[in-house]
Amino acid sequence: MQAQDGVPPIPLDGQTLAIESLVAIATGMANITVDPAALARVGARHAVLQAAREHGAVYGANTGVGANRHESTGDAANHGLRLLRSHCAGVGPVEDDVTARAAMIVRLNQILAGGSGVSRHIAEALATAVHDGAVPTLHPWGAIGTADLSALAELGLTLAGERPWRHGAGPTTTIDATDALPMISSSALTVATAALALTSVQAQLRASIVVAALSFLALRGNPEAYDPAVHRARAHPQQAKVAASLQTLVAGCGPAVRIQDPFGLRVVPQVTAPAIHAARELQGVLTAELNAAVENPLVTDDGVLHHGQFHTATLATALDAMRSAFLPVLSLSSARLGLLMRPDLTGLRAFLASGPPGSSGMMISEYVVQDVLTQIRVGMQPTAAGTLSISLGLEEHASFATQGARALRTMTALAPMMLAAELVAAVRALRMAPGRLTDGLALRAFAMADKALEADEDDIPLGASLEQAAALLPHLADL
Repeated sequence: MQAQDGVPPIPLDGQTLAIESLVAIATGMANITVDPAALARVGARHAVLQAAREHGAVYGANTGVGANRHESTGDAANHGLRLLRSHCAGVGPVEDDVTARAAMIVRLNQILAGGSGVSRHIAEALATAVHDGAVPTLHPWGAIGTADLSALAELGLTLAGERPWRHGAGPTTTIDATDALPMISSSALTVATAALALTSVQAQLRASIVVAALSFLALRGNPEAYDPAVHRARAHPQQAKVAASLQTLVAGCGPAVRIQDPFGLRVVPQVTAPAIHAARELQGVLTAELNAAVENPLVTDDGVLHHGQFHTATLATALDAMRSAFLPVLSLSSARLGLLMRPDLTGLRAFLASGPPGSSGMMISEYVVQDVLTQIRVGMQPTAAGTLSISLGLEEHASFATQGARALRTMTALAPMMLAAELVAAVRALRMAPGRLTDGLALRAFAMADKALEADEDDIPLGASLEQAAALLPHLADL
């Protein structure tokens, strides 16, 4: 991936990486520079680790790991490579290029935070790979929210030259005895997966407000539900902002035809606000993870500390909250789709049909949405509630943040089709009753969708229109 010309590189220093910058680098929109002071810190902390190893037991540096923590490895040759090989399961689906690059960037920035004790040449090789656009093959299975051991071992072996780069010509370097555990003692892939999914959630939430406004206009809703006085009366976080956005979008709408609308229109601020709040909370957690020294043991200027900081309970909880808050937004969208099918509410034909009597119009869209919504519900179990006992009973708890991140990624992959169905229906209704449109942002959103979507509204397969609408959602989010 080549960064766009004229885009300044993003500095990595182990302290200031933001999610937006991570996404820009991972998608090839920007490249990186590495802070020399951070690299110097990596080298200094490696010297501390080496000194500690010479004077006593240091987990993973001169001992085994897990239940083998009391087994001394001494100066055994190839201890580091053996550790990477043994932890590289290499099974499961292959991560896409953007996710793999994001995981590399997260791991590099965490190493630059200075707590790993890894050799400086490891950080430099990883930085070269990121800068040059090399992509490793990463298989995700083998993580439970305490470290992405298997995937990062695969990355380590790729840097060692034992596994080929999937794309690009990445560097190779040596893996010393003290480098293997610091390389894999991180949840970088989990954090990368969650950060990319969160970016999708945030865009989908913004788009959902625009789509809801179009449905409101098509259904001739009552704007009293968005009045600022209503939302000052119970000022939950983000609720007033969502209501204000909706009020702006539907400003100038025609007279309401109902004293009170169905919930699908009336409670959009109340349902959307918790999801926006959860997204902000998750963003804060992930930003901390991007810049965290989480390795066990932690190498400081004063020595080596063994700990449980690798446990990602906070991330797991935030991911569970995000999924729980986003689901009602999607179910409310499905409710609005049902409202748009009803002639008693739209004043139009049932299912927004436009052909001869008996035409089905958008009837099948409700089946699609309920199918997708049920698939999402299947993945809604809180992952932080899981329990386990592994490694001869030594590790008796895990956060399962990894599974929470994957579940959120699946959710964001399915959600666009639900919002797309509502968008197609709202646009179809407004094409049939253009007098319900208002000036301003809603008109701009309608014009974008009207131009992008299939014009033929007879009984034809809806697939093309739904896919076009899903592709349009990021553009509506930018409004």
